[in-house]
Amino acid sequence: MTNINNIKIAIVSSNFRKDVSENLEKNCLATLKKQGLKDNCIDIFRVPGALEIPLVVKKLAKKKIYSAIITFGAIVKGDTYHFEQISNECAKGCMEVSLQYEIPVIFEVLSVYKLKDALDRATRSKENKGVEAALTALEMTKTVPKL
Repeated sequence: MTNINNIKIAIVSSNFRKDVSENLEKNCLATLKKQGLKDNCIDIFRVPGALEIPLVVKKLAKKKIYSAIITFGAIVKGDTYHFEQISNECAKGCMEVSLQYEIPVIFEVLSVYKLKDALDRATRSKENKGVEAALTALEMTKTVPKL
């Protein structure tokens, strides 16, 4: 079983829709610390937007120092196909890294039709996506090494 003291988590957050990412981060960090993870076991990396997330996730996975990588961001539907392109490619890129490097990549880049929906998921006390990301990352750090 993985010891909490041996876990190192990376968080990759988009600066676009920063209010969403910051709230997801805040709730994630509070949960990780509540579970016993120390500040020096968590590294945060910020990127301009969601499409830049997979490259940074891949670079971090290649280092082989992280037990899990958590991604945060928000993509809001506009009037063009851009929403689908960014959402799909970001998700696909993160999944490819997870499978290639056999590292849990917790994907909480929220693709929503209204900004309010992303803010709700990032700030509410129940079913908060930042909290869920932290708990999922910790659970996966226990599960994956057993396989």
